[in-house]
Amino acid sequence: MFKHCVVAGGTGEVGRMFAAHLAASGATVRCVDPAASGPGALADDIRAPGPAAAGELSAADLVLLAVPEPVALEAIGPVTRLMRADALFADTLSVKAGVAERLRALAPGIQAVGLNPMFAPSLPLPGRPVAAATVTDGPAVRAFLALVAQWGARVVEVSAREHDTLTATQQAATHAAVLAFGLALKELGADVGALRATAPPPHRTLLELLARITSGAPEVYWDVQAGNPHAQDARRAVGHGLQRLGRAVASGDESQFEALFEELRATLGEHHRGELAAACAESFARLR
Repeated sequence: MFKHCVVAGGTGEVGRMFAAHLAASGATVRCVDPAASGPGALADDIRAPGPAAAGELSAADLVLLAVPEPVALEAIGPVTRLMRADALFADTLSVKAGVAERLRALAPGIQAVGLNPMFAPSLPLPGRPVAAATVTDGPAVRAFLALVAQWGARVVEVSAREHDTLTATQQAATHAAVLAFGLALKELGADVGALRATAPPPHRTLLELLARITSGAPEVYWDVQAGNPHAQDARRAVGHGLQRLGRAVASGDESQFEALFEELRATLGEHHRGELAAACAESFARLR
């Protein structure tokens, strides 16, 4: 079904990942990006496509935007006006509500779905979750999600609002906690070499997470923290958790600390806590 595809932002990691999978599935892929070069590439701005890019968009079965949210929001009008009525519009943004609202306003007849690979593109896709927020359903949406599943992804369908709420917890709160841990290391004057030499598995895991995040592009993590409308609530909740922990310890009453443990056990639930604890034990066993 997807024989001719346009990937905007095809020079970025996510764009390259989708372009490669589409090409491996037999599609002709055209990458539109101001920095694009090489075969199948068009150096153009998707927000104001020139004649060559406009022709590709008009012929496309699938147009996928792997660009920052401000670019995507500007591009929706020009792009969807060029698309065929049976073609599919897709995006890979980390925040879905804004794009969904713009699509419903400007292109209610275009089938559209937002995808978010919940992993770094440097990792292999098979077995990993890809969140899918359908804006306007139809046969092209169903075919594309089936194709992504054929690539080995575990497609998880959510609404745009559910997506943004989930990722605020999964990404904004998690990254904030790891970055705050790193800032604490600096404030404490920690010797990272000494920490590594004696680190128990939980600390080692946090060091590795901090190293992975800070080895990435800051703008990726800025987008998570600044772009998600629920991110501020997530960061505030992380701060409240630290405050509650501090108050429980400062009280000198161990029962208050035990009460926090019971609350956390109830939050996870017996089933999830057991499975996650076992998975953690396996992960720790692999650490050296």
